[in-house]
Amino acid sequence: MLPARPEDHGFDAARLARIDAYLKARYLDTGRLPHTQLLVAHEGEVVHFSHQGLARADSDMKVDETTLFRIASMTKPVTSLAFMMLVEECKVGLDTPVEQVLPEFKDVGVFNGGGAGVPFLTKAPAEPMRMIDLLRHTSGLTYSFQQRSNIDAAHREGKLENWYDNLTLDEFVAAVGKLPLEFSPGTAWNYSVSTDILGAVVQRVSGQGLGDFFRERIFAPLGMDDTFFVVPEDKVHRLADCWTLVPGKGRVMFDRAEESLWRLPPRNISGGGGLVSTALDYHRFCTMLLNKGSLGGVRLVSRKTIDLMTANHLPGGGDLASMSTSLFSETTNAGVGFGLGFAVTTDSAKTMIPGSVGEFYWGGMFSTAFFVDPVERITMVFMTQVSPSTAFTIRRELKTLIYSALST
Repeated sequence: MLPARPEDHGFDAARLARIDAYLKARYLDTGRLPHTQLLVAHEGEVVHFSHQGLARADSDMKVDETTLFRIASMTKPVTSLAFMMLVEECKVGLDTPVEQVLPEFKDVGVFNGGGAGVPFLTKAPAEPMRMIDLLRHTSGLTYSFQQRSNIDAAHREGKLENWYDNLTLDEFVAAVGKLPLEFSPGTAWNYSVSTDILGAVVQRVSGQGLGDFFRERIFAPLGMDDTFFVVPEDKVHRLADCWTLVPGKGRVMFDRAEESLWRLPPRNISGGGGLVSTALDYHRFCTMLLNKGSLGGVRLVSRKTIDLMTANHLPGGGDLASMSTSLFSETTNAGVGFGLGFAVTTDSAKTMIPGSVGEFYWGGMFSTAFFVDPVERITMVFMTQVSPSTAFTIRRELKTLIYSALST
């Protein structure tokens, strides 16, 4: 596609172009990343869309606008939006106790000892886990890769987050519901499987499979024809290879496109991290959010729902620096709150990165990222395929370079 003239949207074209030169010199020429794709838009109009590097290790196929990427935790805002569509229909509320929809959580307790071969001891939570806790990651749940507690160790032992050859979504909910919470819901923040559990809520409340709900209620209306949990056979040739960084070895192949797991239907549909998409498709999703819930004459949710989703919902108006117990998440903590599915900038000075108060964003474990700035009316989608996303400071560098390209 041909981008709009940057100058017509308040950008300096030369300064946008230097972003690509920076990515090439720092990340591609050094072998840190196999490829990069960057889409920057203003008022929904693409002003910069660049592709660099090879999509696959064993071919000369270059990354282009049709390339498919595993977007991992950039799935979470989609699941959160799906839930809020059900809230608008008054089928569920933010204050609904999770156990009302998922009775597997009826007797869940808070960790009070045990684990590592010793039976867990629990105490009653001060407050029940509510739907809002799933959306803002204050549920007390955890992730296996946090590597911090006996509870995340139990996740690893049970291979609970293995989507392809272990538990179905309902079985996953049951298994997580048998483990203690790390803290009483609403008292702390921990990046976790909360959004996977939220996906199960969407299934049970709607009576549809999560993939079907996404396709019929979100992707088809928005024209996101290249976003799915399972890559169709006639589109596999567009999927990029995916890599992981191993200490002492550098980049190692994690998921080769020709034999990718994402070609297969997973046993557990992950609302927390299972989608594949393109930059252009996710740009449409971001533009819908920028437009307060609508795109191309189609409205998914009201503007007030988007306002609610993008407000800071951390208790007491706090930020992640004061509330997070996570050893890993897709954001820094200072000056950052959390909404209903997104990190939200509450104090730009504290983040020490150019941006706007009210900007919201997230990223995925394979180093993909997006942000929506409703003040400057800017959106960004960045795609590559290397984990972990914490390996490089590329996200803050991209933000710095994009905002430094503003001319008006």
